[in-house]
Amino acid sequence: MAAVRDNVFPTRMNLTITKTRLKGAETGHSLLKRKSEALTTRFRVIVRKIEDAKLKMGKIMQNASFSLAEVAYITGDISYQVRESAKHATFRVTAKQENVSGVLLPAFERDTATGGSQFELTGLGRGGQQIQKARAVYTRAVEMLVELASLQTAFVVLDEVIKITNRRVNAIEYVIIPRIENTISHINSELDEQDREEFYRLKKIQGKKKDRAKAAAAAQKETDDAPVDDGRHVRDILSEQVDEDIIF
Repeated sequence: MAAVRDNVFPTRMNLTITKTRLKGAETGHSLLKRKSEALTTRFRVIVRKIEDAKLKMGKIMQNASFSLAEVAYITGDISYQVRESAKHATFRVTAKQENVSGVLLPAFERDTATGGSQFELTGLGRGGQQIQKARAVYTRAVEMLVELASLQTAFVVLDEVIKITNRRVNAIEYVIIPRIENTISHINSELDEQDREEFYRLKKIQGKKKDRAKAAAAAQKETDDAPVDDGRHVRDILSEQVDEDIIF
């Protein structure tokens, strides 16, 4: 199976651009890897906190149930008194965001700027101490529920973000970086082939130039060896003319 690579023209400019892309991909992979590790560490901390919170929640709800049973045993049904006394919310929750490696995690906490209690007179006749105790226990239970809800929400958000980040890390490591490396190898091989062709072409041209130079030198030598008439030769007129015999 042929290696997967980008379809680019093999030039030195494209080689430089591709190497820059490879460096950017490696940097991005390193950053995402560290982000994934940081999120995973925070995720494990949240998991431990959720486990502890659920154990505490079980004990708190058990104490709250016993407290409510004591109130019902001593004072009877006080639900109508609670409904009549409740005019506004005495337990309010505020939401905020916490930044963890670029991920905004929602967090909930109790609003401390709430008003006073509306149930001071509830159980004034009997069972007042048990009612206040049950109220305190249930307040603690609601606070634990808010903390648990905050942890559970952060757990869900982190779980999804970690999956996305890991997919990106794997895509860069196993798809993008190998493709860019294959592209660089292809460009290098093509440039080497072009260099070899250029070297062979230059050798052929140099050989032809040498042959032409040798031929020109040989022709020049033949020309230099040929006799040259410089005009200083003295003609023998007597030897050139042939006289006829004279008969007396």
